[in-house]
Amino acid sequence: MTIFLHHRFLIMLVAVAATFLGRDVARAQNGDAGDLSIELVDPKVLRVCEDPRNMPFSNEKGDGFENKIAELFATKLSKKLDYTFFPQATGFVRVTLGSHRCDVIMGFPQGDDLVQGTNPYYRTAYALIAKAGSGLEDVTTLEDEKLKGKHIGIVAGTPPATNMALAGLMANAKPYPLMIDTRVDSSAEAMINDLTSGTIDAGILWGPMAGFYAKKSTPQLHVTPLVKETSGPKLVYRIGMGVRAADQNWKRQLNRLIQENQADINQILLDFGVPLLDESDHPIVAAATKAQ
Repeated sequence: MTIFLHHRFLIMLVAVAATFLGRDVARAQNGDAGDLSIELVDPKVLRVCEDPRNMPFSNEKGDGFENKIAELFATKLSKKLDYTFFPQATGFVRVTLGSHRCDVIMGFPQGDDLVQGTNPYYRTAYALIAKAGSGLEDVTTLEDEKLKGKHIGIVAGTPPATNMALAGLMANAKPYPLMIDTRVDSSAEAMINDLTSGTIDAGILWGPMAGFYAKKSTPQLHVTPLVKETSGPKLVYRIGMGVRAADQNWKRQLNRLIQENQADINQILLDFGVPLLDESDHPIVAAATKAQ
């Protein structure tokens, strides 16, 4: 994948992976990658790489949905949970996972080779956010004529900016910065504040952020996943977890945890307002019944 979905993932692309990928390949060739005691920093501890201030994904207080999923996995593994916090900007993968300070990145887009990905544990899309009663609640694509002339917020450099340009919506668009320090700034919060104040008519955010901030707003904002785009990049993505290239047993263990706990994972995501999609782009509105 050459373009990522949201700035937290897009910025990961520019991290330098060579410093650890070569070492991990060598370990795999030496035949020691199948042993979890060798693969993991500490086999008795679930060590997670996270951003200290990047809600709704994670924060230092453990409030994010990735924190909650990490807590679920730690319980299932009967392990202590520990974090390595670092802002998800340039160098995140190298400083955390690549430096063996932690063993898993809890959210990573499927299809990128910067890390080795697990099976996906959710599927979602960029979404259009609008006020109830704005007349934009039934808009399902950026090609809709109702958006013409509207002031629409967009995080610069993210994939839907291309779709907006093709739909002729950039003339009145309000861009928000892609490259930010999450410790002191949030493009998503700034966009939501502008939407609620009337500075913009609608906004486009990565689905988990759109759902989270829309749910927090009073009154709640309307969120529409953009699954019907016919021009520009598709805006739907699968998200898994990221591990080091050689950590095959660890990846398999995480895949089993995802499969066995998918209903609980879905419920956590839904509680945070994440607009979950099935493989047919239909919304998942309730966690699946657990297998007996």
